[in-house]
Amino acid sequence: MSKIDKSDIYDKNLNFLIGSGASHGLLPTLALSLKDDVSKQAHTVETLATKFASNTNISAHLFSWYVQEVISPAAKYDPDFKFFPFGPQRKVIENYKIFLGTVLKILSKKKHKNRANIFTTNYDGMIAHTAEEMMRLGSYDFHLNEGGTGFIKRTLNAKNFGRYYQDHGVFDRHSKSVPQVNLIQLHGSVYWYKDGENIEISYDIKRASKRVSDVPCRVNAEFKAILSDETKTDTDLVALALHVDHDANVKFQSSYDALPVVNPTKWKFHETVFEEHYYQMLRLLSYELEKPDTVFIAFGFSFADEHILNLVKRSLSNPSLQLFICCFSEKTKGEMHVKFKGFENVEFITVDGILDFTAFNEQVLTLSNEEPL
Repeated sequence: MSKIDKSDIYDKNLNFLIGSGASHGLLPTLALSLKDDVSKQAHTVETLATKFASNTNISAHLFSWYVQEVISPAAKYDPDFKFFPFGPQRKVIENYKIFLGTVLKILSKKKHKNRANIFTTNYDGMIAHTAEEMMRLGSYDFHLNEGGTGFIKRTLNAKNFGRYYQDHGVFDRHSKSVPQVNLIQLHGSVYWYKDGENIEISYDIKRASKRVSDVPCRVNAEFKAILSDETKTDTDLVALALHVDHDANVKFQSSYDALPVVNPTKWKFHETVFEEHYYQMLRLLSYELEKPDTVFIAFGFSFADEHILNLVKRSLSNPSLQLFICCFSEKTKGEMHVKFKGFENVEFITVDGILDFTAFNEQVLTLSNEEPL
């Protein structure tokens, strides 16, 4: 299957799961080139961190790399698009605009349930930044709900995702729901801050950038080069004989643990307040997938998070749930077949070539005149 039919979208409870594949080209994914010396398969940050969890020297360097190469670009991303006029970075930005525009067009045509949920494991603010630009241009009339309330200080709360907006006539003689997109960031956000027992949301780029810059990361050029070398294996990594000063590592770990992102080793947050919100959002995902007439479209997501994988598999007992998994390649399709073996309400989406964000917008979820949804 290479296209999602319009009958599977309209007047359904519409949900998306967006992974790091969507931001690839502008921000890095968790994929590495370094291979496992046993399976000969390329590592991800998750698999490498898990394998060397007991090796403090390697894991300390890996998480320093993780902060510098994955978290920092998301925190320092400037939505002033003049810095990305051409090339792959600009294409990623345009793809987010096309995607969100398509979702809003779908919602505008729906008679009921003109709301959609976008669940994402990305730390970045690409959807929020894109929505902000579209609102400023007046392209669409909609509301992006990222779960926050407040004005000077915005506070994140799970209950806020149940709130909706309505437009009323001057004399209250008619009303209609405002199209709404709920943005649920399952793995945290570079724009979240612990505020006592609450989570503050702040899109202050200087603030986000400074917090990540203040993490005392270590730099090792050889280590970084090995991670991106497909001819290297774990053996080459161990042969570096890396060493980390204990006191320096304690300082790094303290700063790292305070970041509002999920730990890719155990799929957990270090801070309790973020961890509690994570499980609240998993319950929200479960609740949405249990609803009748639900569509769930996964793109750029590997289902490496076992909490999410198991939750989705349990939810597939809902006979009116339809899951569409967009597979980057035929190899990815084979991996997904193994993970979701035996479920009849799962469709695997592929295209000729690779299914990147451009192909997703142009071939899978499209409102083109030639093949309208």
